Amino acid sequence: MKIPMTKKGYDQLKAELERLKKIERPKNIADIAEARAHGDLSENAEYSAAKERQGFIEGRIQEIGAKLAEANVIHTDNLSTEKVVFGATVEVIDIDTDDRKQFRIVGIDEADMKNGTISVHSPVAKALIGREVGEFVEVKTHAKTIEYEVVRIFFED
Repeated sequence: MKIPMTKKGYDQLKAELERLKKIERPKNIADIAEARAHGDLSENAEYSAAKERQGFIEGRIQEIGAKLAEANVIHTDNLSTEKVVFGATVEVIDIDTDDRKQFRIVGIDEADMKNGTISVHSPVAKALIGREVGEFVEVKTHAKTIEYEVVRIFFED
């Protein structure tokens, strides 16, 4: 199954994979060798920690490799700003509070609410996709229903 991803998200995963393979893995191998040189492995906390870290690194390398292989990179350069689509940044106004918010709709691995990026699978993104400027949308959350007006659609670099 293809995983939708922005170019930026793809590049970030690729950079993480390179860092893990070229920096983290060799450093960890050296840490294991150094800890092994200290003698008795059964009571060697450094060795145990390094082996645990090795498992994490190898697992993450496999995970990222699989995601990159399944990535469907969505290029937003020539997309229209008439409707909300994957990769778009949407500015909305909360009808009840008049608060302005921006959401950038991205792949699941890129989502980070602190930075204003939301997963394409989130309730907010699902409600916004296909909408146009001036339209109203209701988003049902666990706690309440929020109504937004779409005021702007654009693409970031």
